[in-house]
Amino acid sequence: MTAAWEPTAAGVLRLPSGRLVRGRGLRRPLPAGPLPDFALYLLSREPPPVPWEARWLRWPDFRLPADRTAADEALREAWKRTATQRVEIACNGGRGRTGTALACLAVLDGVPATEAVAYVRRHYTPHAAETPWQRRYVTRFR
Repeated sequence: MTAAWEPTAAGVLRLPSGRLVRGRGLRRPLPAGPLPDFALYLLSREPPPVPWEARWLRWPDFRLPADRTAADEALREAWKRTATQRVEIACNGGRGRTGTALACLAVLDGVPATEAVAYVRRHYTPHAAETPWQRRYVTRFR
C-alpha cells in the first residue's frame, strides 16, 4: 500500500470517506512532493508519457467526455484506486474537466449527485465544473 497525499497539500481533495485525490492543471509545474501512483488525464489529445501509470480520457476543453462509457469506467477506476494509491486527476487548467471528474468521484464516495459540484467547489476550487453541461453531467452521474 502506498502512502496517501498530504491532506493539506495544494489541490488535494478529501472525499467524505477520507480518501484523497489530487486535482491539477497540467499547464502549471508539477507540485513538489510525492509523485502520483496513477493519473487520469482529461484532454483533447493524448498527453506525453509520464513515469507513473496513467490513463487518458478524450475530453475536449469546456465539453464532456467523448465516450461516456469509457469515462464511467475511468472515473470508477480512479475512485477505487484512491483507497490505496496516490491518484491525480488533471486537465490543462485543473478546473472545469478536473472539477467535473472530482465531483463524479464525490458521487461515487456518497455525496448526492445534486450536491457534488458544490462539495468540490467548497473543498477544491470555486471554479469546478465550469459549464452548465458539466454540472448537469455530474447530476446525472451514477
